[in-house]
Amino acid sequence: MQTIGGLLIFVLDIWAIASIFNARVETGTKIMWILLVLILPVIGFLIWFFAGPRGDTSP
Repeated sequence: MQTIGGLLIFVLDIWAIASIFNARVETGTKIMWILLVLILPVIGFLIWFFAGPRGDTSP
């Protein structure tokens, strides 16, 4: 069961990092958000989910 939880957190963090990378914000801001998600995987993801930059969703 722990393996599934760890894998879920990993996938969500990868999704967050990809979204941050595609966001239209300054490079320094992207680096800050990516480091937050990498250093604090669960808490960083939750903070990003509610307050972080989103990737470009326009076609």
